[in-house]
Formats: sequence, structure tokens, C-alpha cells
Amino acid sequence: MDIAALKQELVFSTSRSSGPGGQNVNKVNTKVTLKFDVAGSAVLTEEEKQIITAKLATRITTEGILVLVSQDKRSQLDNKEAVREKFTKLIAKAFEKKKARKATKPSKASVKERIETKKRHAEKKKWRRGTDE
Repeated sequence: MDIAALKQELVFSTSRSSGPGGQNVNKVNTKVTLKFDVAGSAVLTEEEKQIITAKLATRITTEGILVLVSQDKRSQLDNKEAVREKFTKLIAKAFEKKKARKATKPSKASVKERIETKKRHAEKKKWRRGTDE
């Protein structure tokens, strides 16, 4: 998949930010919202669309649009770069193969140590019990 081709389909919008900037926050649109239409993308295959939709389901609207926001920086340009980077990382992570888990078993020494610890603990508890007489 070509991420550079995906960047052609990104739609950016700006609005007033609640982040840092002092009085500048009230005057300048520094918050950047990135929207990417996963369902209507011409670059992605159907299989890729399904993978993105499944793995990023919490960030995708009911219309199939991926929405990302950045308002941490003081300038619109910095926020635009930050949201692009966030998008690139999210897409790359969505297509990462999950590492297969290797089944392991505890070593004989660790099993023996666990049992010895349990015995010591039981012995300690036994001496704390009161007498029945």
C-alpha cells in the first residue's frame, strides 16, 4: 500500500483550538482535523478497507470516515504535520502483523520454588492457628 497516494485523499479542516496560545487561541484557527474516507477510497483494496475498519473502529464514523485531530501545537502548520504523522503511524500499525505467541512452560526450578514457598507459607499459617483444647 502506498501511503503517499493515500495522502492525496486526505481532507483537512481547521477550527479554533483549546490548546496553548494565550490570546492567540481566540483569534486563529490552529486546530486541524483530518478526515479520510476509508469506505470511498480509490487507493485501498476491499481487503485493506476491511482491515482498517476493523482495527480502527473506534476512530471511524458510521459513514466510514476516519477522523483525527491535533491541537497541541501553537501553529496551524505544526498541527497539520502532527496530524499527518499520527495518520501515517495509525495506518502502519493497522497493517502490522501480530506476532505469534510461543507456548512455554515453567522451568522445573521455578515450579519447585513455587511449591516450596507454598509449603513455607502453609507451615507459618499452621503455627498461627489456635489449639482446639
